[in-house]
Amino acid sequence: MDEVALFPTCLAEEFFPEARDAVLVVLERLRLRVRVVRRAFCCGQPAFNEGFRAPARDLARRLVKSCEPGMPLVVPSGSCTSMIKVFYPELFADDPEMLARVQALRPWVFEFSQFLVDVLKVKYVGARFERTVAYHPSCHLLRELKIREQPRTLLSAVNGIRLVELGDRDECCGFGGLFSVKFPHISGAMLGDKLARIRASGANTVVANDCGCLMQIRGGLHRAGDAIETRHIAEVLAAR
Repeated sequence: MDEVALFPTCLAEEFFPEARDAVLVVLERLRLRVRVVRRAFCCGQPAFNEGFRAPARDLARRLVKSCEPGMPLVVPSGSCTSMIKVFYPELFADDPEMLARVQALRPWVFEFSQFLVDVLKVKYVGARFERTVAYHPSCHLLRELKIREQPRTLLSAVNGIRLVELGDRDECCGFGGLFSVKFPHISGAMLGDKLARIRASGANTVVANDCGCLMQIRGGLHRAGDAIETRHIAEVLAAR
């Protein structure tokens, strides 16, 4: 394998370009040629979750037609990976042609940490990150994709890192896409619990695989005046 496609996701493109760039750095250091998917911007998940199936199908169709089965598609987001692999078949259940294209693509779609550990069989990428880190696993990563140990395997191999446990780490941060907009009081209470666990861990950096979680947690820390940093896992793996 010498070439992969990268779907950066809309949140990374708009709000976390440093995460997108870090993914590129890590993959290119592993001597892979990376083709960034430019024709598709969003996987369609926000529209899908709100019941707007037609706009979701338009966005999903653009992404599927921008990719080729046979070339790994790397996605730095458990949420977006889950949308493609788990929910696209439902979205195109009544469109045989598109459903066939989705089914052909699905085996080639990988979340970033999953791709490194399970496909490339890589655990150590030469990174150095001398910080105390708490890892927050996103809901879709755990519950839809069943990806649990791969991110921790990669983080454990980083030089200089000190990994600390996050209490109730499997609990949601409260983002949930538009959930945080429609139910701000519930979302805020969930975030408050997560921030308390982060502070109790002694970490000075929180790491996650999803920009949605990072947006939620970073916003809460910023509003509270905390100095704790947030990083996408790719940023840690790209650090030297």
